[in-house]
Amino acid sequence: MRAAASSRQRILSLWFPTLPTDRLERRQAGRSWHSPERFRDKKSADAEAFPRAISSRVRNAERIYALNAAAMKLGLRKGEALADARARIPALAVEEADEAADACLLAALADWCDRYTPLVALDGTDGLLLDITGCAHLFAKGGEDGEARLADDCVSRLGAQGFSVRAGIADTAGAAWAVAHFPAKREGIPVTIVPPGGAREAITLLPLAALRLEEAVSARLERVGLKSVEDVLDRPRAPLAARFGTGLIRRLDQALGFEDEPISPRLASPALVAERRFFEPVSRTDDVKGVIFSLARQLAGALERRGEGGRAFELALFRVDGVVSRAMVGTSRPLRAPERVLSLFSEKLGNLGDELDAGFGFDLIRLGVIEAQRENPAQADMTGGATLEDDLSDLVDRLGARLGLARVARFLPCDRHLPEARQALVPAATVRDDVLVWSGEAPGGEEAPLIRPLRLIDPPEPVEAIAMVPEGPPLRFRWRKALYEVAASEGPERIAPPWWPGGHGGNSLLTRDYFRVEDRAGRHFWLYREGLYERETEVPRWYLQGLFG
Repeated sequence: MRAAASSRQRILSLWFPTLPTDRLERRQAGRSWHSPERFRDKKSADAEAFPRAISSRVRNAERIYALNAAAMKLGLRKGEALADARARIPALAVEEADEAADACLLAALADWCDRYTPLVALDGTDGLLLDITGCAHLFAKGGEDGEARLADDCVSRLGAQGFSVRAGIADTAGAAWAVAHFPAKREGIPVTIVPPGGAREAITLLPLAALRLEEAVSARLERVGLKSVEDVLDRPRAPLAARFGTGLIRRLDQALGFEDEPISPRLASPALVAERRFFEPVSRTDDVKGVIFSLARQLAGALERRGEGGRAFELALFRVDGVVSRAMVGTSRPLRAPERVLSLFSEKLGNLGDELDAGFGFDLIRLGVIEAQRENPAQADMTGGATLEDDLSDLVDRLGARLGLARVARFLPCDRHLPEARQALVPAATVRDDVLVWSGEAPGGEEAPLIRPLRLIDPPEPVEAIAMVPEGPPLRFRWRKALYEVAASEGPERIAPPWWPGGHGGNSLLTRDYFRVEDRAGRHFWLYREGLYERETEVPRWYLQGLFG
């Protein structure tokens, strides 16, 4: 038998067995965080008096999709025909399933669990997986185990909000899932903690369903007398895989730690995090801003030691009733000044307005650096004043905090031949100064002669032109029903298309000859002839693409 791989990973599995009915009962009873015992008693009384079921149509038949605790005590089971359940229990309250609402509620619970660890992943439609590696010691107090205190705090808070939850902690996600769904003790608040290295002993006596097998595989195993994990634990792997598939072996190895099973967090893990917990919740905007400034100062020190600055910051506000509000700001250059960070979030919070509801207050405020970038120290200005670049970046950051970074854009030069493809409109915060070099700039910073219009007509507008020879400059042209006589012209400037089909955004694969022309009234135009005569086309076409000021 192989030895389990040593691992320091610790996974917390949360299972919400009655999540759909909990959603309905919380909608009726409301939230009451300040009196959790009264809320729990009221919920229990309602559950005893009103058995509830949620139905779903399966193969043109209404079947039970979810049940509350009271309905389960009366003997109802998931998958049972709704007509039979109503015949047995006439007082059964039934509502249709709303899987989208259940998914939104589970996502909200995942956001709330971010208070314990940033690595939170969804586990099916009724569970969560939390990677609490290195987090449990933050809850240790007075010699008590940090993992036990963390799990008890999580389960008790969720129970006070009206959720039925079971929890399990183990070295692997498979073992944690197994002890959460099949706890050894069911009385009280079910929290099962498997000591490090004890996954094998924890799952040995559990049913095979604890391995997260498909129902068809579990049924086939039960038909041959294999009902518990102990029955397959020490059997030869090859015959089991040949008869029941490799999924059984993979799930068994994942639970024992022989095969890695990484979880996929819903949110990106911040590079740096600073947080503040409160015994008494805060709700005033000025208090929230004061905490943001204090947290930004903590992050500034950490960023300075790393020689970095933040490019994206996230503020998470955890309300006492389980609602989590998030706000994110981005910067145009690396930033670690607490005053600037506070000003950006002040703009953001002011823009949110009524959307940011403090409710009963926030008991946890967290500020994280989502993205960091190297920041080289610069010589300070002797006058102490801000430079033009600083003013511009500050303007971009403030507008981005208020309107969104994607809505504040600037032109970025592109290495393309076609004029309409030589620039792109991109978010201003993502543009580096060293790429803002245009081909029209002369050495030494002097402006080169203007050979192309500053603004182009996109798409180019067709014109009717007459030339002395097929490949010569135009003598006169008609544009928008007006006739223009050409007094002087310069060109051609030939631009060939890319050699590959449809290269860099050009819809045409014909050669262009550009001319700068001046009419008798002194107006300047930028025209081009598309197609080489008798080589690419029989009748070249003319277009106007720009006007000189």
